[in-house]
Amino acid sequence: MDLFQLETFLAVAQERSFSRAAARLHRTQPAVSQAIAKLESELGEVLLDRATRDGTLTDAGEVLREYAQKLLNLRSEAAGALTELRELHRGKLTLAANEYTCLYLLPLLDEYRRQHPEIKVAVQRSLASRIPDEVLIHSVEIGVLSFRPEDTQVESVVVYRDQLSLVMNPQHPLAHAGEVSIRQLGTLNFVAHNIPSPQRQKVIQTFRRYKTTLRMGVELPSLEAIKRFVEMGNGVALVPGLTVQREIADGSLVRVRIKELQIERKLRLVYRKQATLSHAAVAFLKVVERFAAAHGLPYSFSSERTG
Repeated sequence: MDLFQLETFLAVAQERSFSRAAARLHRTQPAVSQAIAKLESELGEVLLDRATRDGTLTDAGEVLREYAQKLLNLRSEAAGALTELRELHRGKLTLAANEYTCLYLLPLLDEYRRQHPEIKVAVQRSLASRIPDEVLIHSVEIGVLSFRPEDTQVESVVVYRDQLSLVMNPQHPLAHAGEVSIRQLGTLNFVAHNIPSPQRQKVIQTFRRYKTTLRMGVELPSLEAIKRFVEMGNGVALVPGLTVQREIADGSLVRVRIKELQIERKLRLVYRKQATLSHAAVAFLKVVERFAAAHGLPYSFSSERTG
């Protein structure tokens, strides 16, 4: 039993004539008769009372008509839903990011929602180290990372270039220095993030290379807590520039350049290389690409070879 057979059966039932049903379906009358005969054979029931010659349904035919109509209605609904997906009138975009990389998404999601207000957006907070696996097991479609994934099954696109920034309270003795050397920082107390990262290791190694003590007297669990603590006048911190844009602009924190420590952080969008992305995800990537073209650095849209 297939949908064509059911469509043919309903046409005969509604037209009460094989010939009129054939004309409606743009089929020959023998083809319509054959489809009905095959359907009756598969079901083991007579569906039409041939003695009446007017397409009268048997009891079995009446039962089937109700279900046939439901199935054809579902087909129509499914086709309509797929059209809505293609035209971005419905759908869902799922992404994964951590506390830091989620900040990068905000202006892009703002633009995306302006263009596609019917798409539901869900950003789940994840540890950066887990995001590639979450992408590969289909938990999310797109992830945001500050490191280059090693798995060759993951496509990586560089979308933002950030700098690690030394920040401090405006009343700090070095706040107006503009630029300092690492050796000047050996006596300062650093407020650090307590989650290990490649950038943290680069900082530690750089201080060691210049034979300077890195005093991490306080470790806190979030970048937001680190910023607030430093604003209160408690030491200094090295944080991604993206996370302190607002504080630098309003003057609650001051950024000072470190001569020997210029660490760039590239943010990347990652997704399954062989995947057929949803219409919502494809539209998001187009928004990112157009946004980068319109705004320029630090935004970008550059594919990166993985593996």
